[in-house]
Amino acid sequence: MTELRFARDVYAGEAVDEAVKTWSRFADFALTETEAHWVVQVTPKHEAAARQIIGEFGNFVLGLTVDRGGVS
Repeated sequence: MTELRFARDVYAGEAVDEAVKTWSRFADFALTETEAHWVVQVTPKHEAAARQIIGEFGNFVLGLTVDRGGVS
């Protein structure tokens, strides 16, 4: 399990939610939040590809945030 923190003032919460739905076939996710971050615990389903899955997931969240025009 790896914990990723996405700063609320940079990343859209909707982007995090959409990314979790899209990537759910590759990993299990647990979502929490703090005042400053969206917190995502990622447990890849394929250990051999764990690093790639986690990296691509983070990139996907960033891309979705950019596509949405940033944080609302």
